[in-house]
Amino acid sequence: MSDQQLDSQDIQKEENSLIALRKEKLAAVRAKGNVFPNNFRRNNYCNTLHNQYADKTKEELADAAIQVKVAGRIMLNRGSFIVIQDMTGRIQIYVNRKTLPEETLISVKKWDIGDIIAAEGTIARSRKGDLYVKITSVSLLTKSLRPLPDKHHGLTDTEQRYRQRYVDLIVNEDARQTFRVRSKVIAYIRNFLMQRDFLEVETPMLHTIPSGAAAKPFKTHHNALNMEMSLRIAPELYLKRLVVGGFEKVFEINRNFRNEGISPRHNPEFTMLEFYQAFTDYEDNMDLTEELFRELAQLVLGSTDVPYGDKVFHFGEPFVRLSVFDSILKYNPDLTADDLTDINKARAIAKKVCTSLFGFESLGKLQVIIFEKLVEHKLEQPHFITQYPFEVSPLARRNNDNPNLTNRFELFIGGREIANAYSELNDAEDQAERLMAQVIEKDAGNDEAMHYDADFIRALEYGMPPTAGEGIGIDRLVMLLTNSPSIRDVILFPHMRPQA
Repeated sequence: MSDQQLDSQDIQKEENSLIALRKEKLAAVRAKGNVFPNNFRRNNYCNTLHNQYADKTKEELADAAIQVKVAGRIMLNRGSFIVIQDMTGRIQIYVNRKTLPEETLISVKKWDIGDIIAAEGTIARSRKGDLYVKITSVSLLTKSLRPLPDKHHGLTDTEQRYRQRYVDLIVNEDARQTFRVRSKVIAYIRNFLMQRDFLEVETPMLHTIPSGAAAKPFKTHHNALNMEMSLRIAPELYLKRLVVGGFEKVFEINRNFRNEGISPRHNPEFTMLEFYQAFTDYEDNMDLTEELFRELAQLVLGSTDVPYGDKVFHFGEPFVRLSVFDSILKYNPDLTADDLTDINKARAIAKKVCTSLFGFESLGKLQVIIFEKLVEHKLEQPHFITQYPFEVSPLARRNNDNPNLTNRFELFIGGREIANAYSELNDAEDQAERLMAQVIEKDAGNDEAMHYDADFIRALEYGMPPTAGEGIGIDRLVMLLTNSPSIRDVILFPHMRPQA
């Protein structure tokens, strides 16, 4: 047995003994009556008190004798001073052993770090200038049976932080701030679009035909209807049906599910924003996206310069706009236009960088493979990569000047795709042909190719106005704005492999 395993066993034994001791304390409290009371109503939050009385002196607070009620979790016990934490922050409460009843003092001595308590008293300031509550009464609301992580080392094991997010949130202010930012980002996006007359909608998460993206779905079974269904991989085709129906500006902040790999930037369950607006094109969406990202950065960071790791992304500057073709040549000066337009040369290059070719890829598909392997990771500052080949864009409108390309862009920041958008294909016959080509790919072994959706084609046959649509990955966007290295850092409860 390794030293690490022995240390782990020792830690577990110590934890078990502490839990046993806390259970004994709980039993003693339980024997006296109501052990989990729910009759306390606070009227103040910790940070609200700090902000409200920041400019009050010790003497002014003593004269005012302001009564407050606070509640929170014990985070530190310094003898006469106990530090509690609520959803806004921390504050000290003062246990005056000369004025409080003996019964209260006995109870306080038995409380542990992690217990949740209620306190009433007056606001005061110490000689050092710290604000605190000089309590007149205090009581236990919830007994914590498990010890919190050591205050000096915290919860440092990354996997444990993900598995026990509730503990991570208790002890890690950075984690709490990350998810406050996430909430603020989503709220701002919602307000940004509503101010521009977008309608928020909800579309099905259970699909009979997985559609709207090139991805492998999760399968499930609907018992009442006795039919196989898939969890949503994208809401796109339903949102376009709504545009057909006359809702010309719609959006959905949605959960998508793709049965694919896990990595620092991929999670099988993730959050997307998708929006569609009629009588616009993909270039309008580029302008709208730049505006949204600048305003988000300013809101969250107070600046359009976004630090990430050892880099800084400049959202205040115009985003670079390059085609797939031109970006390959720009970031790979050893390649020529002939290398990318001769299918045999392009296939030879693709084979060097990708080991999973099917062997029947078109020229456009080969170009995209080369782009993904040789360019994507080099796109540090915000880049709109445009004009994707139509073979890899089955739902996008063809370019008027070159029908082999589509009016589409993907936004890359820090080498990661953040958004995908295009002028929507509203030609029902062209769309039917492209979906049939996807079916042929699927039959040939590409399990990420799309299915044929006859009802969607029928909807297009009623007529969809010229429309631009876009999907933005909320998780990756929050990663950027919170300087988080892994997508799991911005998902409250990421899926993990079962523990042994």
